[in-house]
Amino acid sequence: MTAIVPIRRALISLSDKSGLDELAAALGRAGVEIVSTGGTAAKLRELGVEVRDISDLTGFPEMMDGRVKTLHPKVHGGLLAVRDNAEHVAAMEEHAIAAIDLVVVNLYPFESTVAKGAPRDEIIENIDIGGPSMVRSAAKNHAHVAIVTDPSDYAELIEEVNGRGGTSLDFRRKLAAKAYALTAAYDAMISQWFAYADQGERWPKLWASSSKLVMPLRYGENPHQQAALYIPAGPHSAGIAQAEQVQGKELSYNNLNDASAALELAAEFRDGPPTVVIVKHANPCGVASGDSLIDAWRGALECDSVSAFGGIVAVNRPLDEETAEAIADIFTEVVVAPGASDGAKAVFARKKNLRLLLTDGLPDPKRPGQSIAVIAGGILVQDRDNGHVTRDMLKVVTRRAPTEQEFEDCLFAWTVAKHVKSNAIVYAKNGITAGIGAGQMNRRDSARIAAIKAREAAEKYGWANPRTLGSAVASDAFFPFADGLLATVEAGATAVIQPGGSIRDDEVIAAADEAGLAMVFTGMRHFRH
Repeated sequence: MTAIVPIRRALISLSDKSGLDELAAALGRAGVEIVSTGGTAAKLRELGVEVRDISDLTGFPEMMDGRVKTLHPKVHGGLLAVRDNAEHVAAMEEHAIAAIDLVVVNLYPFESTVAKGAPRDEIIENIDIGGPSMVRSAAKNHAHVAIVTDPSDYAELIEEVNGRGGTSLDFRRKLAAKAYALTAAYDAMISQWFAYADQGERWPKLWASSSKLVMPLRYGENPHQQAALYIPAGPHSAGIAQAEQVQGKELSYNNLNDASAALELAAEFRDGPPTVVIVKHANPCGVASGDSLIDAWRGALECDSVSAFGGIVAVNRPLDEETAEAIADIFTEVVVAPGASDGAKAVFARKKNLRLLLTDGLPDPKRPGQSIAVIAGGILVQDRDNGHVTRDMLKVVTRRAPTEQEFEDCLFAWTVAKHVKSNAIVYAKNGITAGIGAGQMNRRDSARIAAIKAREAAEKYGWANPRTLGSAVASDAFFPFADGLLATVEAGATAVIQPGGSIRDDEVIAAADEAGLAMVFTGMRHFRH
């Protein structure tokens, strides 16, 4: 392989023409012949650059509305020929094929065309054929050809040309790897559009997806694990990955995982009153709604102030200075908000390690999408849990129906329970979580742990009774036995919301009636393993 390849001829065909002026000027100074197509050739001439039309190189006109212009042996022969192979050189001479040393290409904007809701015919026309073909040919022959697919690489290309008189093998290898990643991602987007949007195929036999690197992370869940943040290469909803980090230390894998969990729960209340969510280890440990963010913060913190230490805070309103001061009073790893006042930012600036993430609004909790889990030997793909329950969907199954306040508390507790690891039990009263039990192997223990936390909070703050007294309790799945329900009775709950569906529902309902509880069934569960 040749270490340095001088650039005598370059083929440029771009849909994104940013940076073209500087690149063309640098190639012109180096005496490079530029071959180009359609709109790119016109732009180059507008910049005063001498250009040879692709039709002049191939001897064929661009035809079929531009669908056929670079699909020609004189293009791909010039790209694929191995320059130190005598048979290849002889074939080039026999068929008057000129070598092409550099290809600068980016592809038709398929992703943005789909995203803007274009009609099907327009989407099809934005499937690039010639571009990926040239990219793949040039990348395969990277021993002799440089393939540039990203304007961010123009500066390094210009440095190579100016400093080395051509491109180095290491640079061409890097460009080739990037080029194949581009064509793979491009084809993945197209295949997904055909499968899901065009054909309505729920589970295609080949599931192709691709992602773009945002940044490497300090480490994974533990320091011995490496990690990185990626975002989908195709159309996708914004979330924590798109948040602006205003200040604080570098984000870790756990920071992002917890911050995403907090944001998703805060988003459930995006159309509701001011709400604060405190998360620890991807589980909410306190959630409250109030007349203001500061009131909501106090309610959320009081649920479990021990777990809140070193936690993640998310809010559904832009942060004000008073709430920021209160949050800053305890050690907090990350704060996520849809905005923050200058005063709030100034407060957090005094905590140089605290990470402040600002999002552009809150994600839609009802949005469609998929979640992915890696298992040994494969992956599990499912719809994301965007299920919601409304008041009119609830079925009263006990003799006593909930009061209006109990209905409100049931729905609040149910919304929080959706984001708690199974088995999940959430007590709530007046829009504030009273106790949260998460991730236990049985539902009774979750109910007891949540009640213990509520009693500890009452002792700490000097309340006469824990907030579980007179509360509503949510269970993310049905009670398989009455013991879990009876544990909530012991804690003082007066209303229960649960999916129902157990073979022992009658037994559980009878226990609720005997205790004077009001209970409603949702018909929907929210396991979160």
